[in-house]
Amino acid sequence: MNVRFLEAARSDLREAIRYYNKQQPGLGRELRDEVHTTIERITLLPEAWRLLSENTRRCRVHRFPYGVIYQVRSDEILIVAIAHLHREPGSWADRL
Repeated sequence: MNVRFLEAARSDLREAIRYYNKQQPGLGRELRDEVHTTIERITLLPEAWRLLSENTRRCRVHRFPYGVIYQVRSDEILIVAIAHLHREPGSWADRL
């Protein structure tokens, strides 16, 4: 199944990577790798994670306080947000 990011979701990930690299060099790369691993899990079992709404789900990222917010479409998985789980939890909702 194809995976497509909303541009806002790409921006979420870039900002988070920058933040963690400022905290410790290389930590942003570790976050990026964890997010990509999470997306791989989603592609294997797209309907396994918690529903946030009728069409939107969240899969938590290991080691970091982030979740991948996504929708399963007929021919793709749409990544809506890479959301920090302790800050403004619904801030991504207006992207849909």
